[in-house]
Amino acid sequence: MIDDELKAILVCPACKGDLQFEDTRIICRACRKAYPIRDGIPVMLINEAQPWSPGA
Repeated sequence: MIDDELKAILVCPACKGDLQFEDTRIICRACRKAYPIRDGIPVMLINEAQPWSPGA
C-alpha cells in the first residue's frame, strides 16, 4: 500500500503528468506509460514502464 502523502507528490518522471494508482501499477494517462508496483514500492523508472492503453 502506497502512502497517501507519497501519492500526492508523485508525478510521471517522463512527462510530469498526474498519475492514477492501481493495485499493481501506476498509470500516466498523459504519456500512456504504466509503472509497476513491486512489493508495495512504486518503480518510477522510465525504462521500467510499459505502454498503457485504456481497458488494458
